[in-house]
This record gives sequence, structure tokens and C-alpha cells, in this order.
Amino acid sequence: MGRGRVEMKRIENKINRQVTFSKRRNGLLKKAYELSVLCDAEVALIIFSSRGKLYEFGSVGIESTIERYNRCYNCSLSNNKPEETTQSWCQEVTKLKSKYESLVRTNRNLLGEDLGEMGVKELQALERQLEAALTATRQRKTQVMMEEMEDLRKKERQLGDINKQLKIKFETEGHAFKTFQDLWANSAASVAGDPNNSEFLVEPSHPNVLDCNTEPFLQIGFQQHYYVQGEGSSVSKSNVAGETNFVQGWVL
Repeated sequence: MGRGRVEMKRIENKINRQVTFSKRRNGLLKKAYELSVLCDAEVALIIFSSRGKLYEFGSVGIESTIERYNRCYNCSLSNNKPEETTQSWCQEVTKLKSKYESLVRTNRNLLGEDLGEMGVKELQALERQLEAALTATRQRKTQVMMEEMEDLRKKERQLGDINKQLKIKFETEGHAFKTFQDLWANSAASVAGDPNNSEFLVEPSHPNVLDCNTEPFLQIGFQQHYYVQGEGSSVSKSNVAGETNFVQGWVL
């Protein structure tokens, strides 16, 4: 008596499902082994149970077969890649071209050009867009002007503080200089008024040459000398004729 046809659906009975999995798993592993031996084929089989348990078979090793599969898969992708790349680039160029044309048309409309083909709704939308852009521009201009004015106020305050500091410094240094000048003038006046003070003698800037005692000095060359009578000297003022201070060669 032959077995009946099994309906392809999930077995609800847990025990029957486990028994069926065990039998068919062993049969599948046996068939994979037979295929690799009889046909000299490279076979790899990986099975995970419902509980996550791994069952595997590889005629030359699972890792070797997986590496070979990856190489073949990448080669197939690289062979099909030029056509796909060309097609994708063509689509991208078409999109960019249409977008560029739309942007150029919008720009010309914003400049007030090519308005003849636009309807009432399009013109109203363009008007609203221009009004919004104008409002945003004015707001930004006002904001920038306010920021610049605030910066100028800060700089003005900083310059005012610096001016005050310099003014205070100048007044302090001027007061100190004036005090020093007054002290120096008072000291000079007190020294000049005390004749017994020999530490500080005030001498005239241009002394009178007639008050200086003359002493003989050596000078080469012919020159007439006038001896001026000083205090305690018995020599009278006269022009000594024929007298010269020229030094003879044998004297040197």
C-alpha cells in the first residue's frame, strides 16, 4: 500500500513536525552527498532548525564554497553594472536638465521676463512670492542696520572710556609735573638767597672775561697779546711791542 500525497502546509503537531524535520533533513543531507560524489559537483548545504540549531554539509568546505559564490556573484554584478550605470546616468541627466530649465524659467519670471505665457493664477503666485521675498529682504536689512548701530554704540562707549582714562592720566601727570616745577623753583630761590651755602653755587651763564686772572699760556704762531690788569696785579694795560709767543724750533 503506497503512501498518500502530503499536503504542503505547516504541520501543527509539534512532535510530528520534529519527526518530519529529522527525516527530511537526513534525506536532504544524503542527497547532497550523493550529488557531490556521483556528479563530481561542489555542493554546500546549510540548514537551521526552528530552534536555531545549525546543520551543514560541504563537499569541499562551506567557507570555500561561500567564497566562490561571492566571487561569481560580484562578477555577475560587475558585468551587468555598465548597462545599469548608463541607464541611471541618463535618467539623472534628464532630471537635472528639466530642473535646470525650470529654475531658469523661474528666474526670468522673477526678473519680470517671459510673463506672456503665464496665467492669472501663476501671476498671482509670482506676486505673492515677490512680496514675501521683498518683506524678508526688508526685515534682514533692518536687522543688519540695527546690529551695525549697536556695534557703533559699543565702539562709542569704548572710545569715551578711553578718553576719560587718558584725561585723568594727563591731569595727574600735569599736576605732578607742576608740583615738581614749583619745588625746583623754590629750591633754586632759597639756594640763591643764602650766600653762606657753598654746596649749590649759582654761576652766571656768561661770565665776564675781565674778571678772570690771566696766566701765561703757550700758543704757536704770531699774535699780539693784551694783558689786562686783574685784581692785585701790578701789570698795566699795554700793547707789548715786538713780543710774540712764537716758539723757536730749538725750544721744542
